[in-house]
Amino acid sequence: MAREEPSSSAPGSSELPPPAGGGGSGSVGETPLGRRRRAPGDPLLIVCGCFSVVTAATALLCVAVNVLSAVQSFRFHGGDIFGGVFRCYAVVISLFVCVLETEWGFIIKFCKVLEYWPARGMLQIFVAVMTKAYPNVDRSDLILLQDIASYLLLACGLIYVISGVLCLGVLKRSRQKKAISRGQAAKDLEELEKRREELEALLLAERCSDFRLGFC
Repeated sequence: MAREEPSSSAPGSSELPPPAGGGGSGSVGETPLGRRRRAPGDPLLIVCGCFSVVTAATALLCVAVNVLSAVQSFRFHGGDIFGGVFRCYAVVISLFVCVLETEWGFIIKFCKVLEYWPARGMLQIFVAVMTKAYPNVDRSDLILLQDIASYLLLACGLIYVISGVLCLGVLKRSRQKKAISRGQAAKDLEELEKRREELEALLLAERCSDFRLGFC
């Protein structure tokens, strides 16, 4: 009777190390980072950001107009001291309005009331009135710049006041906090995904080394 040949000592397919991700379907080991799509931005936050840029640019225009008007007041008209000092105050407050539009945490912390849109709008209207007041210059081009800057900032201030009365500022701050929390959560998730990939690579390397030792 023929003797059965002994089974080959070569390792079978069942002894091969499992693929990364624990075997099974390839979708288990795939990372969802490539498949995850970035969530679209909040339309309200985008519109508010664009409006803040427009308001900051208008405030900078008021700064330039008031600087030129202050120079005109000090150098001409017999040295109009009061008009020049008034323009200097307008320059400082216009710069403050421009910085306020960046919503810098330091400014908001010490001027908590300006976090609310009606107060911010009234400050902008005040700066617009200061820019329009004291038309003590003879240059028609500078008077035109005063009119443009003052009316633009007046319109921005009115929009802020009306939007604040409609509680759009509260809604914007609420959505901004949610967006910050969502972004932080996504960042933490990405770090966890990277850490998981590193651990899977280490596990695969350890299994391969154990397999080589067992084969030898």
